[in-house]
Amino acid sequence: MKIYFLGTNGWHDTETGETPSVLIDSKKAYIVLDAGNSLRKLDRFVKEDKPIYIFLSHFHLDHIFGLHILMKFRFSQPVTLVGQPGTKEVMKIFLAKPFTAPPEMINSRYPFTIHEIQEGSNDVNGINVEARFLLHADPCFGYSFYIDGKKITYCTDTGRCDNLARLAKDSDLLMAECSWKQEKSDNWPHLTPEGAADAAKQANAAKLVLLHFDPVNYPRFSDRQEAKQRASKIFENTEIAMDDMLVEVD
Repeated sequence: MKIYFLGTNGWHDTETGETPSVLIDSKKAYIVLDAGNSLRKLDRFVKEDKPIYIFLSHFHLDHIFGLHILMKFRFSQPVTLVGQPGTKEVMKIFLAKPFTAPPEMINSRYPFTIHEIQEGSNDVNGINVEARFLLHADPCFGYSFYIDGKKITYCTDTGRCDNLARLAKDSDLLMAECSWKQEKSDNWPHLTPEGAADAAKQANAAKLVLLHFDPVNYPRFSDRQEAKQRASKIFENTEIAMDDMLVEVD
């Protein structure tokens, strides 16, 4: 299984990275995690006629505004947007005038459908996925995928919470956000390097990859390296994500 980190910044694009999107190239399907600006790169990697699913964690703009360029793609297979209850209503507003081309125009160029899932265990056309609400300013799903005999977990935009621990448990790969450098007790929860590492250690995860770096807190690549050093003191098998990085899970 190959996992491509298309974009690893949170909030906005900088020279260190684009806003978030991750591609899991599994045997059954292409699974895309979030749709930041880096979604534009998807056609570099989609080479087979497998289903394409874009799982949205939540509706903050840095996680969805890459959907604006859906009409760019010319894949033979359509795409399915997957998200929490209410996704269809939000997309009716966002993927429409006056913000972007209307749905009928998008569908005429590149067909897409929207599928809502519930918190808990879900079967999405044979893909076994567990979705849990994380601790964030607005409702945000974290996901665990049981694919190709592995457990792959993606938790972005969250503070420390029980559902983070639940999803991370025994993951072969935990992708966890790392927006803050220091813990903050405010109404916009995010993780620090130590918070992500604690979650990985307590969950007995095999590997941790840090991503969703706030570009104000991490303006340089050296800041990400510092985050890795801090996290590795707690959880040794830690990597930092960089745009266009490839991780293989065997």
